[in-house]
Amino acid sequence: MNPKELIERALESGHSALNEADSKRLLSVYGIPVVDEAVCVNPDEAATRAKEIGFPVVLKGLGAKLTHKTERGLVRLGINGPGELIEAARKMADEAGDDLEGWLVQPQVSGRRELVAGLFRDEQFGPVVMFGLGGIFTEALDDVVFKVAPFTEDHADNMLDQLRAKLLLGPFRGEAAADRDALINTLLGLSKLGVELENVAEVDINPLLITPEGEVLAVDALVVTRKALVKEAKRIPLDPAEVGALFHPKGVAFVGASAQFGKWGNIMFTNVLAGGFEGPVYLVNPKGGEIAGRHVYESVADIPGPVDLAVVTVPAARVMDLLPELEARGITGMLLITSGFGEIGPEGKALEDQLVDQARRRGILILGPNTMGICNPHHKFYCTGAIIRPAPGPTAFVAQSGNMGVQLLGFAEEQGITIRAFGGSGNEAMLTIEDALDGFAVDGLTRTVLLYIESVKNGRRFFESCRKVGRRKPVIVLRGGRTKAGEKAAASHTGALASDSRVFDAACRQAGVILADQPMDMLDFSAAFSSIPLPKSNRVAIMTLGGGWGVITADLCNEYGLEVPGLAPELIESFDKILPQFWSRSNPVDLVGDRNPDIPLKVMDQLMAWEGCDAVINLGIVGRRHLFTHLKNACLAANPDISPDDMTALDEMILEYERNYIHHVVNLMDRYHKPVLGVSLAKGPEDKTVVGVEGCNYKGVFYPAPEQAVKSLSRMHRYRRWLVREDVVED
Repeated sequence: MNPKELIERALESGHSALNEADSKRLLSVYGIPVVDEAVCVNPDEAATRAKEIGFPVVLKGLGAKLTHKTERGLVRLGINGPGELIEAARKMADEAGDDLEGWLVQPQVSGRRELVAGLFRDEQFGPVVMFGLGGIFTEALDDVVFKVAPFTEDHADNMLDQLRAKLLLGPFRGEAAADRDALINTLLGLSKLGVELENVAEVDINPLLITPEGEVLAVDALVVTRKALVKEAKRIPLDPAEVGALFHPKGVAFVGASAQFGKWGNIMFTNVLAGGFEGPVYLVNPKGGEIAGRHVYESVADIPGPVDLAVVTVPAARVMDLLPELEARGITGMLLITSGFGEIGPEGKALEDQLVDQARRRGILILGPNTMGICNPHHKFYCTGAIIRPAPGPTAFVAQSGNMGVQLLGFAEEQGITIRAFGGSGNEAMLTIEDALDGFAVDGLTRTVLLYIESVKNGRRFFESCRKVGRRKPVIVLRGGRTKAGEKAAASHTGALASDSRVFDAACRQAGVILADQPMDMLDFSAAFSSIPLPKSNRVAIMTLGGGWGVITADLCNEYGLEVPGLAPELIESFDKILPQFWSRSNPVDLVGDRNPDIPLKVMDQLMAWEGCDAVINLGIVGRRHLFTHLKNACLAANPDISPDDMTALDEMILEYERNYIHHVVNLMDRYHKPVLGVSLAKGPEDKTVVGVEGCNYKGVFYPAPEQAVKSLSRMHRYRRWLVREDVVED
């Protein structure tokens, strides 16, 4: 019987699952190694088959409804004779009653290492394969990994390496290493099954046993079925060119313009005009007159000049009536600031759906509703509800929370992170996060993508879009609401161990997404990814002005999967000539507070040229001027004989040295294509995390604390490993 027939038979009989024997038959078709066993219809037959197999044996009750057999006493291990087996079979019959379809007799397979593997269907991402530590402690140990199907052999191999207890897969206490190929084939088989058999809701293999000889066997298995689901109509992807045009308006109409300070209808056009937008701006309000010295048109139809974007702040009930006017005027984009749609409940959602349907028919693209706006610094177009004007640069940013988005945008401006474009996606009634990703994929100015996400409209499309963009430029994601996701109702360990958050994170990692744990992580990661080259591997050289800071940084590197290699003998010999004799003679390279301004430059030169490292972290070289400023002020207050002019000249010398040091570091990155991450000794309000150097491909990056530098570098290394697995770059 082929796999589909097995599933169809179960569905026709009204069963929600295959019995254990049929489950294993199905799995074996997909190359999953299962234990040899015999299906028996009565105790005597079971005893006969047990003799053929050879005692000791395992006896199990068999039935499609018997999904938790151990708890009901329907599994007996270590049966050593026919009489014992017959007695056990009869007790099982009494316990199972009408649910019993027969018995399974299996050889007693030994093995101290129990794994679990399975498949379930996520509402957003579709078939997902799970792998982890198994047995009776599956949920308690919670050492599992997930992968969205379909996937490749390399992905399956990576799943094995992601286990915290991956050492159990190697030689273990006198037992042979697990058959890695069999484990990989098991995961690939589950992936293929999930894609081909839509009527399979879940698969649970627990335990997936490793014998002392390293053989891998599915000892127990459950396949849960489901009826075919009616597929909902999917959203129509938008043309990336249309999405891009929304951020490059030729002319803008503000529909609902207001003279009242603080109202949305006033804030939006004020920000655009003050930001230096060079295209025509038209104010529209039925009352007409003048606002801010500009003529106000009573309707869109009265606008005399070119306009392709309408920024709408009128009440929700009036938005629908605007569509014919926009179509007649040739306006193809609507930035819908107005709230009162899907976010307020079913009535608002119905209005939102109707609006989208009519807009699509009229060729009008809507961003929003309920959005904080957009900006494109390259176009001098700052159309947001907060007066934030970051400089033009390579980082694109979309946020599903407008307030969170503009706050992070403000932090980015403070830190010197330059912006390609920003959009608050609002309710995503038409333009979704996936559409924005597709637009960034083809945008030549975008080098890094930041996303703040609370939900996705189409998980599978989001996954594919992230993977497509990630092959060209890094995608950094912060997800809100991670702890609110409840566990899925499921019939198996596989489903019970999965949550919305865990599956989302697994899908992101598989697609090459860089996950941020905290809001400021987004900016730290963006500073690195948009400013310095990727490391080729994980070996880090550390140069520090003080020993303790270097020790802490080395510890952090170890915790985040980065290696701090020992220095080459020739480096030690070279540093001996320029550093005091009590320097560390190891990595981290402790400059022991030496104030010779040439030493950091010379040490950095040699570390960057050293083939034994892939990145350099320098601590305390930049930022010393702030400590000098405090010292200068104290000296001037305490000693009237000190010349203020001399102190000011020293201050300028230190500032100039730091500028030259940053320029030198950036030139070294251009030469060696290795990343350098700095940690400032102190920072002032005027200091940026990212420091541009004219004429150079890269920028200086200086964080306030070592953990920010190490964490960012670890994410860069992880991303490059993903690019290698995807065959985008060579190892």
